[in-house]
Amino acid sequence: MSRIDRRQCLGVFAAGAGMVAGGGALSRLAFAADGIVPDEKSVLLVIDVQNCFLPGGSLAVNDGDAIIPVINELAKKFENVVMTQDWHTPGHISFASSHKGKNPFDTIELPYGTQVLWPDHCVMGTESAELAEGLDIPHAQLIIRKGYHSQVDSYSTFLEADKATRTGLTGYLAERGLERIYACGLATDFCVSWSAIDAASAGLEVAVIEDACRGIDIDGSVNAAWEQMAKAGIERLQSTDFV
Repeated sequence: MSRIDRRQCLGVFAAGAGMVAGGGALSRLAFAADGIVPDEKSVLLVIDVQNCFLPGGSLAVNDGDAIIPVINELAKKFENVVMTQDWHTPGHISFASSHKGKNPFDTIELPYGTQVLWPDHCVMGTESAELAEGLDIPHAQLIIRKGYHSQVDSYSTFLEADKATRTGLTGYLAERGLERIYACGLATDFCVSWSAIDAASAGLEVAVIEDACRGIDIDGSVNAAWEQMAKAGIERLQSTDFV
């Protein structure tokens, strides 16, 4: 296929997110009198706050580093924290460099659907893939990796792009009795929203903390992501909603 324009990229996002939207029940996240107090069934899900997605990285999100102090403060309010890493093989199928004559943000058709081709990023074992140095969450209980299957991409932390290959996170949360997901990280309109929608589809209560995220925002893709998340019953919160 030819190089996509930004509207096409937005269309790819909306189609993928729409595959799992619509099944989530309205959230039952509880507020205390003066704000949200995370309980023992709540978990802060910190998504892909990695060097590659920060300013200067190979797939940088504008202002991505600004969320680090916000996430650090939020994490202090949670007993349970799970962190994620995009973790690709060298020559991953989602890399433009893996396809002769293709450039970043071109698309190709794969068995699981349309794939946006990205710059090489988050290659396992490299500095690009490391969690951001400024993250200070020593009590995080799990770091789960995604995107390590060389022939399928993975935005969501729950299901890879084929919507069949599982990361194991759903089972981990179920075994620990964690029912409420508060998601944050990078990027709002891809890995955060796809993770949130898949979590809601799995029957979890889900909220996304807006000011603890940043988006790529390709011609309105952030607004489109919020619309898809709202349809899935996902709450839209701010870090100041927590006490």
